[in-house]
Amino acid sequence: MSEVYEAPEVIRRMLVNASALLSCLSEEQRARAWFPLNTPIRRDWDFVPKPDRTGLSLSAMDGHQRALSHALLSAGLSTRGYTMALSIMAMENVLREAGTHRFGVAAADVRNPDLYFFSFFGRPSHEDTWGWRVIGHHLSLNYTIIDERFLSVTPCNMGSQPASAGALAPLKDDDRLGFSLLDALSPEQRSTAVIHHVAPADFVTRQVPLLGKVEYPDRWDLGIPSYVISEEDRQTLKFEKDNPRGIAVVDLALEQAEAFWSLVSSHLNRMPAVVADKHLERLHDEGAENIFFCWAGGTRQGTSHYYRIQSRRLLFEFDNAIDSGNHIHSMWRDYRNDFGHELLLDHYERERATGHHLRTRLTSSAPDEELDPADALMPRAEPDSGSRWYQR
Repeated sequence: MSEVYEAPEVIRRMLVNASALLSCLSEEQRARAWFPLNTPIRRDWDFVPKPDRTGLSLSAMDGHQRALSHALLSAGLSTRGYTMALSIMAMENVLREAGTHRFGVAAADVRNPDLYFFSFFGRPSHEDTWGWRVIGHHLSLNYTIIDERFLSVTPCNMGSQPASAGALAPLKDDDRLGFSLLDALSPEQRSTAVIHHVAPADFVTRQVPLLGKVEYPDRWDLGIPSYVISEEDRQTLKFEKDNPRGIAVVDLALEQAEAFWSLVSSHLNRMPAVVADKHLERLHDEGAENIFFCWAGGTRQGTSHYYRIQSRRLLFEFDNAIDSGNHIHSMWRDYRNDFGHELLLDHYERERATGHHLRTRLTSSAPDEELDPADALMPRAEPDSGSRWYQR
């Protein structure tokens, strides 16, 4: 299935833009933005505001560097996805103004559209393996590139608080299309799809780096204990990788199935077209009997609600529970390839077995045993007058 992840043209655009940005950073900026590929920091994709966020923020860049950062962000998303990301960032201005009565001028230190951080992992270069991300409040985009050929784009999170404000409504389609599908179900189908009358406060699977066989939601969202679920709710809402809940797509009528695929496309189409199309095709290939849709919480707009789309390989979660359905988290995950997990394992296994010419180009095919490469690097003693050079 590795061909699903092939996206060389998208990767080339990312590489050009990443190289341009890194080349114009100062040494101090580069130290803040650049990490080893295997750093645990790469797997911390939590999108809540953090005072110790790693990476280089937009606020720490000059105008040219910001323009290059946005060019890279655009290269990693579709036009629709890029405008969604911009709307999410802009929503911080709304939150700042809404929070001044509570936080005063300190609200500007937390709610800031420039507090989105760019990080690079490994060495962005031709035929190499590396990654990059953009992370901040309600936005977590994570990319892993292998051999300039394979691309992982998950975990992918976008959120919005409030759900809409004036012209800003970055996730309205995820919400609207979810209700469209729910409303299209018959009473009997709805009884199968709705798994609980209470919505979780956040993603059921939380922000774990790799999904386990079973995941339980937290009792409340981090920093928002005003919405609390019970232990019974947690048990009922749990995610089981091998036991999907809700209604199978195979049990949907034609128009209902069309509503389902429109909803899936709303999640996938924030990524470049070649990426979205391949994952959509893979979902179709999995078979409608292996894809499920479930709902929890209220069944009307303006209530706390949640839905989950689960297949054998992909997971989508949408949560709009806080503030009576006015605080959205929307997420897409890949069971085996979040952070390129399985792709990287295959890559390293091939490299162990056959080598990689980025490494073997520096290694002799048949070394001359009489020559010690290190010997030429040894310091030499100064020769005596009229004597030969010192030799070992």
